[in-house]
Amino acid sequence: MDETMSTTASPASLEKEVKHERFAGFWMRFWAYLVDIIVVASLNGILITPMIRGFDLPANEPAYLPLQAILTGIVYYAYFILMTKFLSQTLGKMLFGLRVTSVKSTTLTWGTVIFREGIGRFISKTILFVGFLVVAFTKKKQGIHDLFADTIVVHEE
Repeated sequence: MDETMSTTASPASLEKEVKHERFAGFWMRFWAYLVDIIVVASLNGILITPMIRGFDLPANEPAYLPLQAILTGIVYYAYFILMTKFLSQTLGKMLFGLRVTSVKSTTLTWGTVIFREGIGRFISKTILFVGFLVVAFTKKKQGIHDLFADTIVVHEE
């Protein structure tokens, strides 16, 4: 009986493993996000603006949803989705030693990443960034997008 106890992990021991991880708080994540916004703005300045000017496209038409806004949004979400899926971190998170991990599994799946970075991030930003402010008040420092996708942001070892 002692052998089976030592080979199987109880829910309490699994939770202890998670507690060893240092959760990234609001300010660390804020500064990492600020770096990411600078990177995305730079990408847009390098890719989108010259492309629109080079092809002589109407950047601000139609007035209700301009082409430049659509392309900028595509670059924004592609950056966060692709960086998080392939590296588990964006350049801002790399700079501050943070990474995104799944609460339930060892790797981030496409579904988890798209839900977190696409849908969850959109929802978190929609109402005055309240979804990001939640990080300051939750036990595991999770934003609304993290809660939806069952992810956490931790400090790297």
